Amino acid sequence: MALLGYLGYFLAGYTALTLVFYMLSVVVPKAAFVARVLASYLSLVVCAIYGALASIFLRLVGNGQIAQWATARGFKYVMALTTGVTFEVEDPKHILDTTRPAVFIGNHQTELDVLMLGWMFPKYCSVTAKSSLRKTPFLGWFMSLSGSIFIDRKNSKDAREAMRGAADEIREKRQSVYMFPEGTRSYAKEPMLLPFKKGAFHLAVQAQVPIVPVVAANYSHVLYVKELVFKSGKIPLKVLDPIPTTGLTAEDVDELTQSTRELMLKEIVALTEKARGTSVKTPPQASRNGVVKATGRKVPA
Repeated sequence: MALLGYLGYFLAGYTALTLVFYMLSVVVPKAAFVARVLASYLSLVVCAIYGALASIFLRLVGNGQIAQWATARGFKYVMALTTGVTFEVEDPKHILDTTRPAVFIGNHQTELDVLMLGWMFPKYCSVTAKSSLRKTPFLGWFMSLSGSIFIDRKNSKDAREAMRGAADEIREKRQSVYMFPEGTRSYAKEPMLLPFKKGAFHLAVQAQVPIVPVVAANYSHVLYVKELVFKSGKIPLKVLDPIPTTGLTAEDVDELTQSTRELMLKEIVALTEKARGTSVKTPPQASRNGVVKATGRKVPA
C-alpha cells in the first residue's frame, strides 16, 4: 500500500508539473516543448502498463495477436488528449485491414513515430526489437507479453541469419511485423531518408510476404528537437500499395531495397508538400545510393 501511495504522489506531482509548463507556454512558447515531452512520457508509461495488462487478458481469451494493436489505439487517443498531435491516415484501398501477413515499413523521424504507429498499426501485427530490450522496465515487459518478435543481432554482419527466426514466426502464425529500415531516427528538418538497412527486405523475401510501405510527411513543424519545437498538429500519413516478394531470392534484395526507398522518398516529399502547402525540393538522397551493406557501408551507385 505504501508503494501505491508513493506512486500516486508521483503521478499527481508529475501531472501538476506538466500543467504548469502548459500554462507557462502562453507567455514562454518554448515551455510547450517541455510540457508535451512530459505529457508524452507519462502517456507512454501509462499505455505500456495498460498494454501489459491487456496482453495478459487477450492471451487468456485467445486473442494475444491483437495486443499491440489494442495498445497502439489506446496510445493514439491518450496522446491526442495530452499533446494535441494526430495523424491523418490515407488508406483508400484498406490495405491495413486486408493485407496479412506482411512486412510493414516506414520512415523513422523522431520518438513521435511511436504515436504514428498508434494511428496505423494493423491487427495481427507486432514490432521487431533487439533481444536486449526484453529486460527494459515497462516497455520490455509489454513487448514480451504482447508477442513482439525479438531478433538476435549479435551477428550483425549477416542480416539474413538475424531474420531467419522472425521469418519462421511470420509464416507459422500469419503475424505481420513493422520495421524501420533506416535503423535510427533522422531528426531531419526537411523530407529525407537515411540509407536503408536490408534486414526488413531479407525478412520479407525469406517469408515470401509482401512489403507494405507506410510513409509520414516530414513533421518538423510539429516536433523539431534541435530547436525545442513541439506543437499540436495533424500529420499526413499514407499507406502505399503492397510490393510482392513471391519468387524473389536473396540476390534480389539490393534492387528491392533501392527501388522501395526511392518510392518512399518520392511519396514523403509529396506528403510534406501537402502538409506545408508549398513545394519542397527533392533531396539528394533520391539517388541510387541509399542501401547499407551488412558491414555498415553504402552500396555504390
